[in-house]
Amino acid sequence: MNNPDHNHFLSQIKTVNILVAEDDPDDQMLTREAFDESQLQHKLFFVEDGEALMDFLCRRGKFEDPRVAPRPSFILLDLNMPKKDGREALIEIRANEALRQIPVIVLTTSKSVEDVQQLYELGVNSFITKPVTFNGLVNTIKIVGKYWLEVAELPR
Repeated sequence: MNNPDHNHFLSQIKTVNILVAEDDPDDQMLTREAFDESQLQHKLFFVEDGEALMDFLCRRGKFEDPRVAPRPSFILLDLNMPKKDGREALIEIRANEALRQIPVIVLTTSKSVEDVQQLYELGVNSFITKPVTFNGLVNTIKIVGKYWLEVAELPR
């Protein structure tokens, strides 16, 4: 049976683009699996360092095509990456008028009080310490996903 209200609801569901800046291939895989288990409507894009992150956001080099590098709804940012670390990338994102509205969530192994303080001062939207277990990561990703994809209103 075809339910018009249900079909209208389904047409309102949009896929959210999530950009993950993470240099560790194992953490990339775990993040992908955790998002897959969250069953949220999303499309993940990965970059391995801060320079690639900025290239993706500014559509430079191999990221020129908007189909390859669509504007993300939010960014999951690791702090310790090669070439340009997460702090440097965050400063550039917040300094760029075209990018500063994109929510940035730091997902890192750091538990440093100084890192938390510094990153909020630099304009991060959320600071989350990575859980040490896969189940912990899945639970965290589910919470992050539900909040940012279902509860919060994201800029367009």
